[in-house]
Amino acid sequence: WCCPTDRRVQSSRLGPSPPRLLTEEEYRLQGEVETVKALEELRSFCRSPDFSAWTAVSRIQSPKRFAEFVGGASHVTPNEVSVHEREFGLDSLFIDEQLFEEDEEEEEEMGN
Repeated sequence: WCCPTDRRVQSSRLGPSPPRLLTEEEYRLQGEVETVKALEELRSFCRSPDFSAWTAVSRIQSPKRFAEFVGGASHVTPNEVSVHEREFGLDSLFIDEQLFEEDEEEEEEMGN
């Protein structure tokens, strides 16, 4: 370990270091950025000459909503946002924590 060449040989045997994990905030932010980017790529493709609009429209349930999306409207409705917030928002995390605490208390009572 006294020579720099020995250190390089030793570190190459260990392989690459594992990637740094994202924090929750970095994960959320990256998800938002990548979603916006992917939606814009989808809109761009849907406007291109390579896209078969008639084929797509014949296969989707809501052609009007799809046309609005391609025109720049949101990909989710306010109602869908509300449902998502109820199921996955901060309120649901609080409820999940309460449920897990109740389950743990019941298990402790049954074990005693």
